[in-house]
Amino acid sequence: MGATGYIGGRLAPRLAAAGHHVRCLARSPEKLADVDWADAVEVVRGDAFDEQSLVLAMQDIDVVYYLVHSIGSGGSFSDSDRAAAGNTARAAATTGVGRIVYLGGLVPDDEASPHLASRAEVGQILLDGEVPAIVLQAGVIIGSGSASFEMLRYLTERLPVMVTPKWLHSRVQSIAVRDVLRYLEGVLDLPVATNRRFDIGGPDVLTYREMMQRYARVAGLRRRIIIGVPVLTPRLSSHWVNIVTPVPKAIAQPLVESLRNSVVVHEQDIEQLIPFELLPFDESVRLALQRIKEADVLTRWSGAAWPGAPSDPMPTDPDWSGGSVYRDERERSVHSDADAVWAAVEGIGGERGWYSFPMAWWLRGVLDRLVGGVGLRRGRRNPDQLVVGDAVDFWRVEALERGRLLRLRAEMRLPGDAWLEFEIDRGQDCTDEPVLHQRALFVPHGLLGHLYWWSVTPFHGIVFGTMIRRLAASVTERPDD
Repeated sequence: MGATGYIGGRLAPRLAAAGHHVRCLARSPEKLADVDWADAVEVVRGDAFDEQSLVLAMQDIDVVYYLVHSIGSGGSFSDSDRAAAGNTARAAATTGVGRIVYLGGLVPDDEASPHLASRAEVGQILLDGEVPAIVLQAGVIIGSGSASFEMLRYLTERLPVMVTPKWLHSRVQSIAVRDVLRYLEGVLDLPVATNRRFDIGGPDVLTYREMMQRYARVAGLRRRIIIGVPVLTPRLSSHWVNIVTPVPKAIAQPLVESLRNSVVVHEQDIEQLIPFELLPFDESVRLALQRIKEADVLTRWSGAAWPGAPSDPMPTDPDWSGGSVYRDERERSVHSDADAVWAAVEGIGGERGWYSFPMAWWLRGVLDRLVGGVGLRRGRRNPDQLVVGDAVDFWRVEALERGRLLRLRAEMRLPGDAWLEFEIDRGQDCTDEPVLHQRALFVPHGLLGHLYWWSVTPFHGIVFGTMIRRLAASVTERPDD
C-alpha cells in the first residue's frame, strides 16, 4: 500500500527484482501503468478508507507494507491516518496476512508534534492488531526527491544569509533513503512472530543548522551565515518554507512543526538483526545531488496524492454534458515529425516553462503559494519523460498515451476544476503534417468560479494562443510568426 508514493515507488521494484511476487494497491491503478517496473508487479484497485477493497486486495498475501500517510491532505490528517490504519489491521486479520510492515517516524522524548504523534498512533494501532507488525521509525530521510531533502536543499542553496528559528538547534538523526529501503526489505527475514518497533537512523546526529552547513559544503557552496531568533514559530516558519522551497505550506507546516522536536534513535537493536554499513550524512547528500544532476530521480514527494485531492484523476475523459464548462480550444499544423512534436509536449513545464508569457505564469505561481497552493516550484521528476501521476509544476498528469495525448489536471487553488490537454493528430497513414490540438477546460464552482473564468478570459489569447504557437515553432525548421 502506497506504491505511488515516494518510498513505495522505490520499494516495489526492489522487492520484485529480488524475486518476490508484489501486488500494489492503488486507488488509481492507471498511475502505475507507465512506470518502468509496471510489468514486474500486479496492480489492483483499492482504497485504505474502504475496508472491503482491502480485504479483496489482501487475498493470498503474506506481508503487507503499509506506506500510507495523509500529510498534506488538509483538515485532520490524524483522523484519516487513524481510520486507514484500523481498516488495514482488520483486513489483514480477516485475510490471514502473516505480517504488516509500517514506516513511521522517530518518537521524541518531549511532546510530539501532531505529525509525529499521528505516526506513532498509526504504529500502535497496527501493533495492537491481530497480525504481527514491524514498525520502523525513521527521522529525516535524505534522498533525491524527498520532501525533507528538498526543504534542506532549497533553504540552503537560496539563502546564503538567513534569520532562523530556534528549531534549527534541534538534534536530528537522518537516514539515507537507500538504507531505509534496505531495512524495509531486510525485515522479511525476521521471525514471523516479531511484533515491535525499531528505531532506524544513520550514523550522524546533527542539528538542523549543522545539516545546512554540511549540505553547503558537499554542494560546493560558501558557508552559510545563520542568525538565530527566538520569535520565529514553526507556524511562521512554514510560511517562510512555503515561499523559499518547492514544498507547499500544507506539507511544510507539519514537517517544520516536527523539527521543534529532537528526533534521535533510542535503541539500535535492528543493527544487530539486519547488519550493514549505514551511509553517513555527507555521502547521502552527495548521492542525492548526483541523482538530481543526472535527472535520475526515481520518485518525488510531489508524486503522492490523497483522496479528494484536486488532481484525483477521473477514469476517462470527463463527460461535460449537464453542467457548465468553459473551453479554450486551439489547433495548429506543425511542419515537423510527429515524434518531435510529442517530445516537445511531453517536455513541457519545469525548466522549459510553458512557452508563453513567463511573467504571467510566475505571478500565478506566486499567488497560488500565497494562498497555500503548490505553486510552480515543484517542477518535474524527469525533464523529458512523464508518467501518469507525475507532478508538473502546479499540474498533475491525469492521462498519458505516449505519442498522442497528454492531459494535465490543475492542482493550483481555483474556484473550480481545470484541465489542460494536448493531443497530436498524426494524419491519414501518418503521411500528413501532424496537427497539434490544445484544449483548456474549466468547470466552475458557484458564482465565484464563473466570475474567475470571465476575469481571465481576456488573457487567454496571450497565454494559450502564444503557448500553442511557440510550442509548435519549437520543433519546426521554419517557425511561424
